[in-house]
Amino acid sequence: MGGSGGWNRLGDVRSLEEKAKAALQGGKRNVFISFATEDMDEVNLLRAHSKNENSDIEFNDHSVREPYNSERAEYIKQKITERINRTSTTVVYLSKNTAQSKWVKWEVQRSLELGKKVIAVHSGQQFGGKKPNWLSKEIKVVPWARLSKELK
Repeated sequence: MGGSGGWNRLGDVRSLEEKAKAALQGGKRNVFISFATEDMDEVNLLRAHSKNENSDIEFNDHSVREPYNSERAEYIKQKITERINRTSTTVVYLSKNTAQSKWVKWEVQRSLELGKKVIAVHSGQQFGGKKPNWLSKEIKVVPWARLSKELK
């Protein structure tokens, strides 16, 4: 009586929650995108991809234009955490600017703490820049042309 019998209630609830979210979004994946503000033009191309009716990606993008150490940093972190919680995956746009962004580093670390899948994407076939030292081995790095495949 009262035994769980090996059933993982929390895991089942999360699985059902993800399935419900996917159904409500018409099968689209809700993705948080993290990037350095200097890469806005390149990221806009990535956003445009999600607007294509054949795309199964929907970006949850709420860009931060505040300095990392601003007086509003804690409030911004709280709001970003809420948005990351609503997604299944965090996509990090890799560029020569990524390693210097404290916000990107924090967003990636927070995503991992919350148990989210993190995928780093770059333009072109291979990433030619220096990867940030905080980019862990558990984060797959792919060209953005393969992003949809990695999200499945």
